[in-house]
Amino acid sequence: METKTGILTEIIFYNEENGYTIADMETDEELLTVVGNLPSANKGACFQLTGNFRNHPKYGEQFVFTEAEEKLPETTAGIEGFLASGAIKGIGPKMAGVIVRTFGEDTFRIFEEEPARLLEVPGIGEKKMQTIVEAYKAHREFADVSVYFQKYGVSAAQALRLYKAYGRDAVNLMTENPYRLVDELYGFGFRRADEIAMKLGLAADSPYRIDSGIRYALSYIASDGSTYLPEQELLEQVCELLDLTREQVAERITELALSGDLQIDRIEGEVVVYDYLYFYAEQKVCAGLAALRNAEIKALSVDIDRTIRFTEESAGIPFSEKQKLAIRSCLTHGVSVITGGPGTGKTTIINAVINILEESDLSVAIAAPTGRASKRITETSGHYAQTIHRLLEYYYSEDTKEMIFGKNREEPLDYDAVIIDEASMIDLLLMKALTDALRPGTRLILVGDSDQLPSVGAGNVLRDLIESDYVPVARLTEIYRQGQESMIVMNAHRINHGEYPSVNGKETDFFFMDRSNEEDMQALIVDLVTRRLPAYYRDLDPLAEIQVLSPTKKGKTGTRELNAVLQAKINPKMPGTPEKAHRGRVFRAGDKVMQVRNNYQLEWRIPGNPEPGQGVFNGDVGFIQDISPEDGTMTVLFDEEKFVQYDFGMLDELELAYAVTVHKSQGSEFPVMVMPISWLPPMLATRNLLYTAVTRGKQAVVLVGVRERMHAMIDNDRIRLRYSGLRYRLEKLLEFE
Repeated sequence: METKTGILTEIIFYNEENGYTIADMETDEELLTVVGNLPSANKGACFQLTGNFRNHPKYGEQFVFTEAEEKLPETTAGIEGFLASGAIKGIGPKMAGVIVRTFGEDTFRIFEEEPARLLEVPGIGEKKMQTIVEAYKAHREFADVSVYFQKYGVSAAQALRLYKAYGRDAVNLMTENPYRLVDELYGFGFRRADEIAMKLGLAADSPYRIDSGIRYALSYIASDGSTYLPEQELLEQVCELLDLTREQVAERITELALSGDLQIDRIEGEVVVYDYLYFYAEQKVCAGLAALRNAEIKALSVDIDRTIRFTEESAGIPFSEKQKLAIRSCLTHGVSVITGGPGTGKTTIINAVINILEESDLSVAIAAPTGRASKRITETSGHYAQTIHRLLEYYYSEDTKEMIFGKNREEPLDYDAVIIDEASMIDLLLMKALTDALRPGTRLILVGDSDQLPSVGAGNVLRDLIESDYVPVARLTEIYRQGQESMIVMNAHRINHGEYPSVNGKETDFFFMDRSNEEDMQALIVDLVTRRLPAYYRDLDPLAEIQVLSPTKKGKTGTRELNAVLQAKINPKMPGTPEKAHRGRVFRAGDKVMQVRNNYQLEWRIPGNPEPGQGVFNGDVGFIQDISPEDGTMTVLFDEEKFVQYDFGMLDELELAYAVTVHKSQGSEFPVMVMPISWLPPMLATRNLLYTAVTRGKQAVVLVGVRERMHAMIDNDRIRLRYSGLRYRLEKLLEFE
């Protein structure tokens, strides 16, 4: 390792998110290109860097550093350059020159020991002096904090967030309990915090360590869909993680329960442990459903049977007895569920229910868990639908510095009925927010396919609600005429019943193309998307209307590699086409991308409309229109009219979308769907994953891979076990009532 000390003479690139820097540095002996992470990068700043030289195949020799310590320059020229760089708020190039002419090489000593003397400088008054002194103090404190943390693998950006939260106390607080990093710093995992703790000499049986290990285990299973763990499983997992005894861990579980962080409960005779957040949410959802179920609802002013007959005549579609029963159930109960597969008439029933409610002058809101799902409802039903988050007025609170729901128990929704489609995607915390915001007397109608993949978030809400028998459930099983004309619909039901699909028939819309290895699968998928399918379906836009799905992100047939090869074929690197590299990916003008988290503050603009809108949602697909390295921005077009500008620091919110996971596709439909069928871990190679994927296609489904593996998926009816207490609590509530 070598050490180089010098002044940054040119900032070639700086990422404020993680501190990644490429800069020119001038030392006493040479001019270097330096690459690494800095807490801040300003032209004129002086750093001592530790690292090694390497030869970059494109950019030549670079000094790649792993440690950086900011040094205050000692010469008058260096001091002036540092102050002129903008590192200290309140000092620009002109003021920097005046200060240095006044104090010379004594400038920094004046800042630290005699700051009042800054009043001697022309143009500096009392207020400006305070601003300069506070900015200088903060800059030096942060430099010290950053140097301390980088020894333990904390990035410059993470150190900055710590400093903003705790100031100079960040060092003491993290030294005392480095596991605060896990709880209070987004993106910092338990294992990294544990490494830091061991370097700091924290005892292996420290309560801080055990408590963090317990919380980590519970958060991990929540990310996998469960709301609790049986106590014995939790003890086993944490003991293995920390290499401690069951007695040591059990003692801390009890302490955390006494402090209110955890909840110990008993479900069907077994002792279980909850993070209190999920225990409280299950209790509140049960209470909310009970209030809705048992409240008196507004009477209808129309005759239901007459209106059903009128709807049948106007739509030219006769309802079956099951469908009529489903309509009556929705209209006569406080809470009801409609569940069924594709082609069973769920949308037709929703439209009939809405018409009857509106004819009775009752107000109706329609929502879905994702933006894509809500947009599809609007397109297929003709009624406006929105995301549940939008319905509940989810926003950032300046008071609490967190996202909160504007509609809640104190400010409930003002509707007579709320219809939620794609309800299989609702997780427990979102269900709590929804039931909190509904007044007793509101009809809540949940519509979804309980055989699809469950929610990404923790909980098993729709399935638990159906299996508890707490509310009336209309199960639609009959496939109607339009569905019978589609092999996609017929095969989806076959798959769901454990039968193998009929493929490659005459004039079919469901194809299976045999390939035995992943390289051949990948090559065929690229050929299908770029050549064969566009040639066959000439009226389709291949980029917008042919979608590749994959069960996984990894491997030759995972979304990461498929996106890379499809991008290279569909939108290759071209001279003059702007692009931006970010975390191992390349975004290029013309790329198809997906928003992967809800952002309710992100603005979009429609040309010709001076008023901006807000909100881009998880699952929204758009196309990159422009990338501006000079401005550090990327512009994406959504819905053929909404232009959204992303700062480069926001690019984690986007992924290439030539291929997306089956989970990410939930709530969406695509004219043509293509999916590889390769080897998968048993937890992914399931019937309901294949069923969910197949139901995404409308005009054609093309599966590529090994037929025996498709059969194995269909044979694997094991739904991955989720620990969820909602069904048990609803059953107990039913017994009590």
